Amino acid sequence: MRELISNIRLQVHQKTFVKDPETSELGKNLIRESILLIDEIGFENFTFKKLGERIKSNESSVYRYFENKHKLLLYLASWYWSYLEYRLVFATNNIEDPCVRLKIAVEIVTEKVLDDTDTAHINEAILSRIIIAEFSKVMHTKEVDQENKEGFFLIYKRLNARIVSIIKEINPTYPFAESLVSTVISGALHQHFLSEHLESLSSIDNGKSVSEFYTHLITNTIQN
Repeated sequence: MRELISNIRLQVHQKTFVKDPETSELGKNLIRESILLIDEIGFENFTFKKLGERIKSNESSVYRYFENKHKLLLYLASWYWSYLEYRLVFATNNIEDPCVRLKIAVEIVTEKVLDDTDTAHINEAILSRIIIAEFSKVMHTKEVDQENKEGFFLIYKRLNARIVSIIKEINPTYPFAESLVSTVISGALHQHFLSEHLESLSSIDNGKSVSEFYTHLITNTIQN
């Protein structure tokens, strides 16, 4: 997969950016350094002025790519979910047993993400930390309904739908597939956050992983 992903363009909603950062070295550097800066100081303290200083460019150059920092966060989240979707499709391709496909899919959307060196300007491990810490800020806004209408969350919803379809192969009568999958994906982010910062609220320690927990949860929940 590492050799293939460098030749594949991951989908990101076009309305998240003014100019596609993938089309220039400055844009790629902007994405690289924004990920590092948000990870260092948090999204609340992140500004385009600070990013401009970091990349040794004018603040106005950042605005040529993104309207505001919320759109930048939407872009990063969209790229992240597109990356996981690609991994899921690649890993489950040509596997006939839906139970095996479900296990692989759950592992991909719940496990810790490692950096993929074939995407040199994006450190997936650091981006994953940002999504864990900041993903609620992507959706929990006053603009969420309008952004949903405009399709900003299509990739995230499509990733959910892929796993829902596997569950319905296994148990077509299970009535809560969509709720279960969205709970697993968002819950995995929360469990990673808790295990890192509020350990007493999570069972993820002593060799137990987030993926192990959610694989156990989802397979037992959908049993006939």
